[in-house]
Amino acid sequence: MQSGAETSQVEPSTRRPDWFHREHPVFFPLAGFFTGMLYIIIVPGIYTAIVSALVSDERAEELFPFVVIALAVPIGLLVPTRTRRFGRYMLFGTVMTLVVAGGVAAIVLWILLKRDG
Repeated sequence: MQSGAETSQVEPSTRRPDWFHREHPVFFPLAGFFTGMLYIIIVPGIYTAIVSALVSDERAEELFPFVVIALAVPIGLLVPTRTRRFGRYMLFGTVMTLVVAGGVAAIVLWILLKRDG
């Protein structure tokens, strides 16, 4: 038979941290959105760095469009039922990051062209 002091010593090592609330309703949406946001920023950069290190710059420029294949990961997460919710928010984070970056680039280009003329 274990005393109360022995169970309190074993319990903290098996418990999750207090800040880790996986059951919270916004855990998967936030995790998926920010994963998608980081995914669309980091994956093309790493791909470009690796390809540029292995081949010439001209060939690396020719191979760059193949990074679009990386979009198969969030789309692939939409297929199984278990990962569908996370994959939906990951794809949303990916698309919104592209929209925001493209929108900001368009506005900056428009301002620069308007000031120049």
